[in-house]
Amino acid sequence: MSGAGSPRDMATQQGDSVEDALLKKALEGSIPVHVGIVMDGNGRWAVSRGLKRTEGHRAGVEALRRCLPALLSLGVRYCTFYVFSTENWKRPQEEVQFLMNLILEYSREDRSELMRRGIRVVPIGRWKEMPRQVVRALSRLVKDTASGQKLTVLLALNYGGRQEILDAARSLALSYSGRREELRDLSEEDFRRFLYEPSVPDVDVIIRTSGEKRLSNFLLWRAAYAELVFTDVLWPDFGPSDLYRAIIEYQGRERRFGDVRRE
Repeated sequence: MSGAGSPRDMATQQGDSVEDALLKKALEGSIPVHVGIVMDGNGRWAVSRGLKRTEGHRAGVEALRRCLPALLSLGVRYCTFYVFSTENWKRPQEEVQFLMNLILEYSREDRSELMRRGIRVVPIGRWKEMPRQVVRALSRLVKDTASGQKLTVLLALNYGGRQEILDAARSLALSYSGRREELRDLSEEDFRRFLYEPSVPDVDVIIRTSGEKRLSNFLLWRAAYAELVFTDVLWPDFGPSDLYRAIIEYQGRERRFGDVRRE
């Protein structure tokens, strides 16, 4: 058993002090209202350890769990996690089935903890087209966490940015059927009413792990003026300190929203 002054304890204390210092620094700056996270690198993390890719996905859930308290500490109001894309159905059937079971497991096992922390969960995407058991579990999770007011976690499930825009366009066309003249005055705000969860504000910063530098069809409409932060850390290794570093990097950016004039 390790003593109070053992190397392990000292390393833990040092890690905690770094994490605390990063949080303190992040809280000194402007906190983004809406954060998007592309959780990439699960498969590579597992393969590098001689494990099945599925074990990387399981470790990825633990990373998500680690990040929720950190998001609460920062005071972030919305966070969208890219969980399962419309393209992910092309993966091997065994891997897809494992992911469905993992979503089912998370929806059931973490419900009480999410409620205790005041976290509201909202799926976005064509999630109701997923397997029936998954839809039922997610629907219950949505209902049971509906009163959470500290943080809204959006789970992008069976989600694609292009699909969201296409679905919105279809809904808009049906809504304006027989009122073609009104389409001439259509605004962006009119259009966004048909997006998934239209009340959620645009994303301020998108964080992508594993060193890849692309959006991969994630939040295309809402990310129009988002800052992009890339890290080489694989998602299963991602933790609060990495999140705080990403937010600090975001805070160092000059957001112009298309205005090229310098102050």
